[in-house]
Amino acid sequence: MPHRILLTRQIHPDAMDALARLGSVRLWPEPRPIPPNVLLAWIREADACLSMLTDRIDGKVLEAGAANLRIVSNMAVGFDNIDVSSASQKNILVTNTPDVLTEATAELTWALMLTTARRVISARESLLRGEWGDWAPDGFLGTELWGKTLGIVGWGRIGEAVARRASAFGMRVIVLENKSRGSKTDTLPLPEFLAQADVISLHVPLTPATRKMVDASWFQRMKPSAFVINTARGPVIDSAALLDALNAGHLAGAALDVFEQEPLPGDDPLATHPRVLATPHIGSATAETRRAMALRAVENIAAALSGRRPPDLVEPRGGGTA
Repeated sequence: MPHRILLTRQIHPDAMDALARLGSVRLWPEPRPIPPNVLLAWIREADACLSMLTDRIDGKVLEAGAANLRIVSNMAVGFDNIDVSSASQKNILVTNTPDVLTEATAELTWALMLTTARRVISARESLLRGEWGDWAPDGFLGTELWGKTLGIVGWGRIGEAVARRASAFGMRVIVLENKSRGSKTDTLPLPEFLAQADVISLHVPLTPATRKMVDASWFQRMKPSAFVINTARGPVIDSAALLDALNAGHLAGAALDVFEQEPLPGDDPLATHPRVLATPHIGSATAETRRAMALRAVENIAAALSGRRPPDLVEPRGGGTA
């Protein structure tokens, strides 16, 4: 009998072809996430599941697939959508796709940083409304990044890639200790880190320790001229505290690619806030990266189904990886 593979979303054609060579593929064809009841029913007959970050693979789903399922291959660097401990107890492998989205996410981080600091979106919207008159000395004033201090929270692959680009802007890089092991740059305790950073960029996984880590106490100690950039996981920031800080003038602005609730409604207070740049979770959204992610996820399935150790095996310690 050929291997039975559950694919929860359409992926790159090259990866689809590679997956089909491994066995019989059952694809959820809709552009929205697979409904939980369908996932629960289909996974009972699957030997492998190629999942997305939007798919909740909890203990109930894993129990349903326990008789046959060998691997859940998550097409994402994070894996907080999967109960890794439960999978381990049932001898189901869990993998992710690290490395391949590092540069794309670092590029987006800088795009958000520059766009926010220079008020590009609000200036464009003003032009489209016909509000641009003559050139004015105080028109559309933003903030220069040159010579400022960039604070990195999470010295993983992406955090390091973001920091590597800072020299092009003459920025000093500081790193938050404890959340950024292995950094070779200036590592500071939280009070000094918050007091010195002009831009704080978040690159930590979502774990119990990092959930709502960026809270009201952070915003109270940050520079009122500072910006926060989040391309990690939405729940790392306490959204209510962020909104309060923006409204109270304790923060110059924020750029958010991820949110506590996804998809974020277009009328959400954070989405519509004049000092927030919100984008719909596009950190890895390049043609090159999405192809590489899909092929990496297939590679992990191929290894598991042939009895080999997958290259990106996730150990059962919870959370995700930056």
